[in-house]
Amino acid sequence: MPRIVHFEIHASDPERLAEFYRGLFGWKISKWDGPMEYWLIETGGKDEPGVNGGLMRRQGGAPTDGQAVNAFVCTADVSSLDDVLSRLEGLGGRLALPRMAVPGMGWLAYLKDPDGNIMGAMQPDPAAA
Repeated sequence: MPRIVHFEIHASDPERLAEFYRGLFGWKISKWDGPMEYWLIETGGKDEPGVNGGLMRRQGGAPTDGQAVNAFVCTADVSSLDDVLSRLEGLGGRLALPRMAVPGMGWLAYLKDPDGNIMGAMQPDPAAA
């Protein structure tokens, strides 16, 4: 069964929001050294229950209804993104942002449920580029 493995906060000014969440929750937030603009969020110790996440510059717009992603996006770890996408519309969902590579990590797409809530689905693949 797919579990939530990661969350994201989308921001128009990532540095400003990183400071906000550091101050608000005491989260450890550090800029990722990878090939894209991304900050890693550590919400607690490895021995504590919970999930860590990321902070990124807001994306979105034209693909569906002109709305940029403006939410905490939870991402489910899936074995096949293609299988998830093939079931999406039949279950009343829509594609929010199409399949994209997260270099060295996997394949990610953003989905909308029938109420318009956005979530991510990510298929691990270290060869993604």
